[in-house]
Amino acid sequence: MRVLVAPDGFGGTLTAVEAAEAIAAGWRDVAPGTDLDLAPLSDGGPGFVDVLYAGLGGDLVDVEVSDPLGRPVVAQFLVAGGTAYVESAQACGLHLMAPDERDPVNASTRGVGRLLQAALRRNPERIVVGLGGSGTNDGGRGMWEALGGRVEQDVALVAATDVDNPLLGPNGASAVFGPQKGADRATVLDLDDRLRAWADELEWEVGQLGLRDRPGAGAAGGLGFALFALGAERASGLDLVAEAVGLDARVAAADLVVTGEGSFDGQSLRGKAPHGVARLAQQHGIPCVVVAGQAEVGRRDAAAAGIEEIYSAAAVLGSAQAAIEAGRAGVRRAAAQAARAWTPTTG
Repeated sequence: MRVLVAPDGFGGTLTAVEAAEAIAAGWRDVAPGTDLDLAPLSDGGPGFVDVLYAGLGGDLVDVEVSDPLGRPVVAQFLVAGGTAYVESAQACGLHLMAPDERDPVNASTRGVGRLLQAALRRNPERIVVGLGGSGTNDGGRGMWEALGGRVEQDVALVAATDVDNPLLGPNGASAVFGPQKGADRATVLDLDDRLRAWADELEWEVGQLGLRDRPGAGAAGGLGFALFALGAERASGLDLVAEAVGLDARVAAADLVVTGEGSFDGQSLRGKAPHGVARLAQQHGIPCVVVAGQAEVGRRDAAAAGIEEIYSAAAVLGSAQAAIEAGRAGVRRAAAQAARAWTPTTG
């Protein structure tokens, strides 16, 4: 039996590589003879550069930038085949702040601007900016100001994201992603008002109305919006990574596909990595299951997305908190449960 293990990262607990290894370890606990193919993924958020480097090779470049609160942090971008790949979360990620430091009102994407400036100095033909996992909600204002509101050289910009949220409103950056960054209801409303004022200002400055409404404008706390104002086109982060790692052929060669992420919820079915993997498996007629830290997706919605079953560490261990505390071990146990259900019996 050949099993493809293709998860995203587990929300600051495990990288995609670590998650794939934990799932593989759990599978081997039950079925050591299984042929396991590990393909860690990213849809543009944390791990974007690592998985692309594994698939494409190239040169990793270190640069010191500022984190969301202005503290120095070392980030990396990848240069491969005339393209620079930038992971915005390395400069503005939620994981760069302790839970009690989260401050979406004051957190800034200025470090992303510095990271882009460093990438521009390599004179690439194209810069792909992975969006996701941010701890900011400034609509990309910090990045815009760090760049002086322009990219002076001739380079194609791509905003790589698999969320389609607009900038504003009930499906926008503040309402959907603000609470996980520390915003209560009143703060969410204030953040949305701030983004609206920023959108009015920036759209007038660049002479383009409607950027706020484009799918993906709300990605990474509105960083997508500012990238669109710089002339970026939107592309699927997962599709970029999938092409780099040859995911289509690896799915087609599998008997079962296992994907997953830390919290498998309604957002997961709006184009995040597990949804994309399940869709690809469905196209090839290959069954797909999810191994997650915790899960809030019902059977009916999962089946509609091409997912046969969901196994979560929270369900195995009794609570989401227990799953978080267990980390890799919890994911391993959930994967073992999946392996018991899906490994063919003999005799």
